[in-house]
Amino acid sequence: MTTSPDAHATLAIHGGRPVREGMLPYGRQWLTDADVEAVVEVLRSDWITTGPKVAEFEEAVAGLAGTRHAVAFSSGTAALHGAAFAAGLGPGDEAITTPLTFCATANAVLYQGATPVFADVSDDTLTIDPDQVRRRLTPHTKAILPVDYAGHPADLDPLLALAQRHGLVVIEDAAHALGARYRGRPVGCISHMTVFSFHPVKHLTTAEGGMVTTDNADLALRLRAFRSHGIASDPRVRQAEGQWYYEMTALGFNYRLTDVACALGLSQMPRLGANVARRREIAQRYGAELSGAPALTLPAVSADVEHAWHLYPVRVDASIDRAEVFRALRAEGLGVNVHYVPVHLHPYYRNRFGYRGGEFPVAEAAYGRLISLPMFHGMSDTDADDVIAAVRKVMAYFGGGRYGRP
Repeated sequence: MTTSPDAHATLAIHGGRPVREGMLPYGRQWLTDADVEAVVEVLRSDWITTGPKVAEFEEAVAGLAGTRHAVAFSSGTAALHGAAFAAGLGPGDEAITTPLTFCATANAVLYQGATPVFADVSDDTLTIDPDQVRRRLTPHTKAILPVDYAGHPADLDPLLALAQRHGLVVIEDAAHALGARYRGRPVGCISHMTVFSFHPVKHLTTAEGGMVTTDNADLALRLRAFRSHGIASDPRVRQAEGQWYYEMTALGFNYRLTDVACALGLSQMPRLGANVARRREIAQRYGAELSGAPALTLPAVSADVEHAWHLYPVRVDASIDRAEVFRALRAEGLGVNVHYVPVHLHPYYRNRFGYRGGEFPVAEAAYGRLISLPMFHGMSDTDADDVIAAVRKVMAYFGGGRYGRP
C-alpha cells in the first residue's frame, strides 16, 4: 500500500511501519502463458538445442537493430568474449573500457590475453568520457569498449571518430540498452559490434543469452565459428545435406544458445516496445515525484538519446552515509541495489594490476553515492508509488530539505 511522505514517520529500520510488507526487487522477469507455451512447443519438437529458432531469433534482433547480422550466444558475457575474439584481441593488445560496469566487460578482454585499460566516466551520464579515452590511447590500443550505463547510450560518435582515426574496433556493451536510441539511430547499428544481454532483469529475456549485432560479414563469420568450438560449418546444414565432414579453423568455445531459449525470446519480442515504454513511463514518474527529494541526485539524460532505463540509479549526497540509506530503503521494502563496484577495485584487478583506488575519481565518487531503485516493466503503478513514498520518507530523515526533518 502506498503511503504519503511524512517527515516525522519512524523509519522501518528504527522500528516503524515499512512502506511495503513484501520486498520489491530492483529487477525481475515478466513471463506470460504464451511464453510458456512457446517453450513447451519447442521442447516437443525435433530441435531443442541450436536449431531453427536460433536463426529466427537472430533475424528478429538484426531487424530490430537495423543490422545485416546478429549472432546469438549463451550469455551476454559469452557474446562479449566472442566480440573480443572477432576483433582480433590478443596478447600485447589493449582495449579501453569504463571502470563503472559489471566485471564481464573487462574480463572479456582478459579472456583473449589482452589488457583492459580503464578510462574515467562523465559525471552526468556516467558513461565513458571520450576525452579520457583519447588520453589513454597507445600504440597497443586495438579496441574501445563503451558501456551504455543503465540504458543511456555512451557518446558513440566521438568514440567512433577516434576509432576511425587510429584503426580501432568499437565493441559497444549495450547489455542495458536494448531499445535505446542515440542521435536518432537505434543502438545496435552504430558501433562495429554491439553486444546485448537477455538476462531475466533485461527488457527481453531468454533466461540466459546474448547477441552480437554487426554489419560486417567477416566479423559475423568469426563470431559464428567462435561460439561453436571454432568450427566453421553449421551442424543443421551438414545434417540437411547428409554431410559429416567439418573443420575446426580456430580455438573456439561452446557458447551456443538453444532453441528453447530463443523460443522464449521470440515470444517476448512483440512486447519489447511496450516493455521499454513502460520503463520510460516509470522513469518519468520517478523524475517528477522525486525531483525535490532532499540530498538526492536523479539520473541525467542527454538531449540526443532515448534512454532504455534498464536501471534507475540515483546518487545520495556525499555528506550522507550511503550504506545507511541503503539499509533504510531495504527495510522499507525496496530491493535496492548498487551498480557497480568499479572493476579496478575488485581484488583480482587490484592484485594483478596494482590498482589502489583513486585512479578514476569520477567513477569512484559515483560508486560511493549510487543506489539503484526498482525498475522493471512488470511494475504496477502501486509499486512505483511505493518506491516514491519510501524514497521520500528515507531521504526526509537523512537529508532534511523539502519534506522536512525530524
